Amino acid sequence: PLKMLPSFVKRPSGAEKGRYLAMDLGGTNLRILCVELDGRGGANVTAMSRFGVAKHLMNGPGAALFDFMAQCLADFLRQNSIGPDDRPALAFTFSFPTEQTAIAAGRLIIWTKGFSASGVVGQDVVKLLEEALARKGLRFIRITALVNDTIGTLVSKSYADRSCDAGVILGTGTNACYPEKISNIARNKNPGRDGEMIINIEWGNFAGLAQTPYDVELDKCSRNPGFQFLEKMVSGMYLGALASKMLADMGLRGVSEFFRGGHELKTEDMSRIAGNDFRALAESGLEHIGPDERKTLQNICGLTARRSARLAGAAIAAVITWMDPQLLREHLVGIDGSLFELYPRYRENICGVFDDIFGAKARGIRLELAKDGSGIGAAITAAIAEQTGQ
Repeated sequence: PLKMLPSFVKRPSGAEKGRYLAMDLGGTNLRILCVELDGRGGANVTAMSRFGVAKHLMNGPGAALFDFMAQCLADFLRQNSIGPDDRPALAFTFSFPTEQTAIAAGRLIIWTKGFSASGVVGQDVVKLLEEALARKGLRFIRITALVNDTIGTLVSKSYADRSCDAGVILGTGTNACYPEKISNIARNKNPGRDGEMIINIEWGNFAGLAQTPYDVELDKCSRNPGFQFLEKMVSGMYLGALASKMLADMGLRGVSEFFRGGHELKTEDMSRIAGNDFRALAESGLEHIGPDERKTLQNICGLTARRSARLAGAAIAAVITWMDPQLLREHLVGIDGSLFELYPRYRENICGVFDDIFGAKARGIRLELAKDGSGIGAAITAAIAEQTGQ
């Protein structure tokens, strides 16, 4: 279930320098950034645009999705006066399970996060993007790196702090990566080489967890039944649906009927409810429920999110234990995603798992937000690729 995909990327030195573009497709939004690297561990986003990805693009013909991305890039370049004379290098952050064959080439294994665009699975997504750019008259764009958002998160955090040795996504989806010795990578064609390569674990597909009836029901109703079991227990895309399925089964007056009728909480609603902000209930049509029902609703949301955080904590602990079984050194984990950043007590619940597993040694693990890590890390990866001639 764990794909353990080579990225062909190592952690940066911190000396990478220049201006680079990054295109980040990670979910329902497409982001395009221009990033200036100062060569001293500092990265400055000089321009950024965000474009919503409509459902008909997520689930329609793949060519239409890539044409949309190319058009968004054309608009971004025009707005920021970037043209052929600038010879812009672009890193493409594509946050779906992809088997990379080089730093700028990779075939999509399976769509996740609600995407099902046709004609893309099994294809080289860099080539599909290059073809779309050509159709838009953007042949001068050089795609120098293909990056998973998790890889970008690790690269962005380690650019400023070399002690960072794990990258994690805890948002709409979830995934992790870590640097592995090249000599340990069985599929590597040059196993005797020194050095390291970042490995994209694709841990969202981990299948070794006991499931509740609600997990089983959610999986059956998903676009990818039988896959991404850990992601469906942890990520923000699914937590609201899980909580809603439980509430529908609770026998709460007025509440259960509401959720049995097909209504679902969003993870943002759960976050607000956890912070004692019940305005989400009024917006959902549940403003008249009593205090006991509200308390039960809050408890169910809290339990769902707490399980998510503890599973994420256990998974992070497993990666750290693989790298350093005795926890003999300190570890910095860069984390990007709205669950970690915004959900009340999510970080504390992760750290509680570290305390349970490692005891006093848990103090050697630091968790830090890598804000916009996937986009900034992609730009840094483009610099690594260009400056090392990959």
